[in-house]
Amino acid sequence: MSDSKMNMKILRKCGGELENAIKCRCVDLCSTEDYSNAMEDIITSTRIYREDKKPVLKCHKCGSISHLANSCIKKTKINEAQVIEDFQSGEEKEESDQDFAVSEDTPVEDYSIENIKSFFEVAEVHTHLPQYSEDFYNLINIQDARMCKKKPARGKVYTAGASCITSVLMNEVEAKVNLDTGEFCTCIGKDYLQIILPEWKSQLLTIDGVQFTSASNNMYPLGIWDTNLVFPHPAGSVSMYTEIEVMANYTYQYIILGNSYLNIDGVDINNHKGRYFTIG
Repeated sequence: MSDSKMNMKILRKCGGELENAIKCRCVDLCSTEDYSNAMEDIITSTRIYREDKKPVLKCHKCGSISHLANSCIKKTKINEAQVIEDFQSGEEKEESDQDFAVSEDTPVEDYSIENIKSFFEVAEVHTHLPQYSEDFYNLINIQDARMCKKKPARGKVYTAGASCITSVLMNEVEAKVNLDTGEFCTCIGKDYLQIILPEWKSQLLTIDGVQFTSASNNMYPLGIWDTNLVFPHPAGSVSMYTEIEVMANYTYQYIILGNSYLNIDGVDINNHKGRYFTIG
């Protein structure tokens, strides 16, 4: 095989930045040995395709890699022990000072940057973990919740609550729907259904052996009415198929859209900048 063909094979194997760097260094008439020397020199000087190994960050107080020094439990214990200086011997003070000392091999500036970087990486990972409490999980950096609206006077905070009632179209009639995250089932009262669909009794699906309860008393189901709820919107309306339990003793003049369909259709209720909801 000629040198030119061998050189082309070497370039194709390199690819990307390394291929371009070799082409700039060597001409077409160079030998295969010149190509190999150029490739070795470029890789050595530029460290192309070499991944720097990230150092394992760990707490310099207890040596654990599960947390950093700013959240170490031993830090608090040492601080508490230093307050009682009269009961500490000279050896204990030296050990405490050694615990607080930063490693001499690591520059102070690099150490601070590494700590900050690792802290955010650990915090990002922990946000996706199940939230449970154990002895080695300490509550740190507790902040007050930021209020989006003005807080009512003391003893009147309950006045800030509001239901999430919106208008929908069902059976070509406008109706009211309450998006209730605390209710499991979707239900409607027979009197309100009579206004929307006068012939509702002949369109019910049977429901047997099921008991429904509310916060105050038992609910008495008459059957299930399946229909489509159309949520109107200028950018495009959304139709949601629902099976609604018709209750004999439900008196409110709106439909409760329970948590079942809020989960199935991905309905999210937001309170950040005014109350609104999204579907899907």
